[in-house]
Amino acid sequence: MLGEAYVPGASPLHRAPPLYKILGLIAVCTALFLVEGWGMIAAGAAVVGAGFGLAGLHPRHAGRALRPLWWIFAVIFAVQLLLADLSLAGYVTARFALLILAATLVTLTTRSSDFVDGILAALRYAPRWVPRRKIALAISLCLRFIPLVAEVLEEVRQAQAARGLERNILALMVPLLVRTLKSADETAQAIYARSGGEAD
Repeated sequence: MLGEAYVPGASPLHRAPPLYKILGLIAVCTALFLVEGWGMIAAGAAVVGAGFGLAGLHPRHAGRALRPLWWIFAVIFAVQLLLADLSLAGYVTARFALLILAATLVTLTTRSSDFVDGILAALRYAPRWVPRRKIALAISLCLRFIPLVAEVLEEVRQAQAARGLERNILALMVPLLVRTLKSADETAQAIYARSGGEAD
């Protein structure tokens, strides 16, 4: 089943309304793509780093978020190095890592239930025909699946490395896909059971 990525705390970031944190994340991600250059990367890193410090999070939390993705970073870096140059390869990889850390910061300081409430607040002016609760639940589940997939990927990678298959993409992706779909099915069954078997 899905685990809760939230790290308990009483910091201003923990107490901030989820909607504000989601809007802040969108603003940071948009700025990183609209304003190019290492200066923006440095500014974004300073903002995210300050957020981790303000929330009282340890650097290991950042490392734990990035560790399962090291091979993805390596692929991105290699492709950009092949297509462009060292500077652009480093820039694109750093930007992607920063986006992951920004999303991780929001996830670690917000309970899943608060995410749902925040999304419902953002949708309060939506037309009546919009399934607001379903949308909020779907987004919340997506956010909870991110750390789950990263954790499963790391477990599969370590298991396949012990068999000498760490360079085999199929050996990594097939078990990851099967385990992720299994978790999704278990979650769907649990939600269906709690809703009393209602289809909607």
